[in-house]
Amino acid sequence: MFGAEKHNFNTYASGSDSLAASGYLRWALMLRYNSGMSAAATDKSSNPPLDERLSAPVQYARGVGPDRARLLNRLSVRRAFDLLFFFPREYQDYSPKAAIRELAEGELATLEGAVEEIDLRGGSPGKSVLGVLFRREDGYFRAVWFNQPFMRERFERGKRYAISGAPKLQGLRWEFAHPRVEAAEEEGNEGQGDSGGGRPFAERKTTMERKLTILPVYPLTEGLNQPQMRRIVAGAVDDLADLAPEVLPTEFLDEHNLWPIKLAISQIHRPADRESAEKARERFVFQELLVQQLALAMRRAQSRAAGSATPFPVTTQIDARIRALFPFKLTKGQDEAIADIRNDLGQDFPMNRLLQGDVGSGKTVVAVYAALAVVAHGAQAALMAPTEVLARQHHETLTRLLVQGRVRITLLTGGLSPSRRQAALAQIATGDVDLVVGTHALASEDVQFANLGLVVIDEQHKFGVSQRARLKAAGKAPHYLVMTATPIPRTIGMTMFGDLDASYVRDAPPGRQPVHTYLVGEDKRERWWKFFTDKLREGRQGFVVAPLVEESEYFDVASLQAVYEELANGPLADFRLATIHGRMSGDEKAAVMQAFAAGQTQALVATPVIEVGVDVPNATMMTIEGGERFGVAQLHQLRGRVSRGKLAGYVGVFADPQTDQSKARLEAFVATTNGFDLAELDFELRGPGELIGARQHGGAALRIANLKEDSDTLRRAREAARKLIDQDVDLARPEYATLKRQVLGRYGKALDLGDVG
Repeated sequence: MFGAEKHNFNTYASGSDSLAASGYLRWALMLRYNSGMSAAATDKSSNPPLDERLSAPVQYARGVGPDRARLLNRLSVRRAFDLLFFFPREYQDYSPKAAIRELAEGELATLEGAVEEIDLRGGSPGKSVLGVLFRREDGYFRAVWFNQPFMRERFERGKRYAISGAPKLQGLRWEFAHPRVEAAEEEGNEGQGDSGGGRPFAERKTTMERKLTILPVYPLTEGLNQPQMRRIVAGAVDDLADLAPEVLPTEFLDEHNLWPIKLAISQIHRPADRESAEKARERFVFQELLVQQLALAMRRAQSRAAGSATPFPVTTQIDARIRALFPFKLTKGQDEAIADIRNDLGQDFPMNRLLQGDVGSGKTVVAVYAALAVVAHGAQAALMAPTEVLARQHHETLTRLLVQGRVRITLLTGGLSPSRRQAALAQIATGDVDLVVGTHALASEDVQFANLGLVVIDEQHKFGVSQRARLKAAGKAPHYLVMTATPIPRTIGMTMFGDLDASYVRDAPPGRQPVHTYLVGEDKRERWWKFFTDKLREGRQGFVVAPLVEESEYFDVASLQAVYEELANGPLADFRLATIHGRMSGDEKAAVMQAFAAGQTQALVATPVIEVGVDVPNATMMTIEGGERFGVAQLHQLRGRVSRGKLAGYVGVFADPQTDQSKARLEAFVATTNGFDLAELDFELRGPGELIGARQHGGAALRIANLKEDSDTLRRAREAARKLIDQDVDLARPEYATLKRQVLGRYGKALDLGDVG
């Protein structure tokens, strides 16, 4: 499939949108009244400048007009050049077959033959059946049309025709229903057996449909059909393809084995064969990914060139003092990540590092190490969490961990009372606090740091770009560490975090017990609840997770309450229950979690608000209702809530998968607890989707590239982009001027935010 439903010329070329009135009228008249002549072949002295012809409103393109222009506008085709880059979403392959035996039922094909018989029954409209029998050396095949008696006039006995469509085997004979028809010879050549490029019928005058057996299939809107769209795009290719400016230097194209833009435009719309279509598409996919990777590489270089970051070298003494605070030995993965961070903090340019680890792998310990290393030099560190529940939990954990130390910690969330908030703001501004833990409230304009040296963002994809940017700007080039427990497929990581250095924590702390996961059918529901309640009676605690009714942090509380009532009056009637959801205030959620952590509540009925960071080691049981509504990554995050201690965890998923894909995802979730493997599998099954909140990244959406299909091209584009930036950090060489304009035009806002991802 070749997918792209919205295309803008700025992605691929650099023509201006401006249009001089005189040139506009002149070109409009030329296209409307002289449409039979290729624009490239007309008198150049009467042609308007290049950008005027490319950027003219689409209604003046050949075969469009005002009415069709309004339809094309729905497809984001507004200017003539948009037609060149309105790519097919797939192709219909009518490749000729040399023999009848090569046909396959339902598979598109083209077959030639001479008319043997013509049989029209029921000549009135709505009741006719036309059958045409064709003879070949290797046998016979038939074509049939229902309620189209006019087709009878198109055939002559003994003449050869090319029939294209999806055949079916009717008895012992192949039959094409309503196929495409092309005469296989020019008039005057009857009987000579000429099978190539004959004159089509009067209704089929487009060059594309006359010559091609690989036909493009375009996105449509009501009022436009495929033949119309093909003719419109074909006209634009004829008139404008030669005017499209080349963005990539010839040497670059040769080095990366890419087609020049004019050839690529021609072959993506009217490919000579499948290989040509693929080669043309590769050109545009590579260019789109190159522009993206150049933006990331420029931002990465920009952060390093910013300089003036304060180095915080971690000496042997500092390292020993920090490690002494941890009542456990760090894992190999934690030590490796810390080594990366120590090296970064010792530099005079800001650290920009992504710390990725599976649930329960101990990433927070690594982040605490980084924060304490900065605090040891008298600077401040900020830790921003996506929810108030998690922020409060981080604050409590750090307070306990550092109770014997001299590190001053404060909490800043939206749920604080005005007086507590003002006190916290004053401490932050005067430097009377070393480590600030909070939510998005940390990014508020009234938060002023005395000496911010490090920003740590937990589950960073849950924040918008502007929030992260404001916090990063609160210090003078502070170091920057982002964490995620949502495993990121490698391809996604290259697109969303290509400007960050990455560290991985793949191993779990010693003593962590496994989590056993079960897909529970309706016939096993009662048995599962007995197992669940038996564990509660043994002293364990559990979660019951209900799915979101809508894609929002805010859950339909009435629905959650209904689940609660059903459980309270059913399988969990003998136990102490509570609910937690996104509409509760920070203090309310904190109170619920404190009661649960203290064992006062035995089972917590919750929305996915608990998916991130909630740490109650005694909670070893989890029931997930409506499992088919969750993505694999979210299911894995939820499962991580019952793998926090030294007791084995148990997860039961009730689900009603309606598709094979949904069933495969759930079976994979049950089969493995490795989040990185699950992320790659989910990516293979579903594609990139919204796996990690791509819409919040701040970059433009991809228009032709498909991260699932084009991972190899992405790697090549990434290598090329980094090589270019290493050689020419600002793309200042003249031959890259147009490419640089594309990068800035498409990703300028992200670049304006500096190196904040």
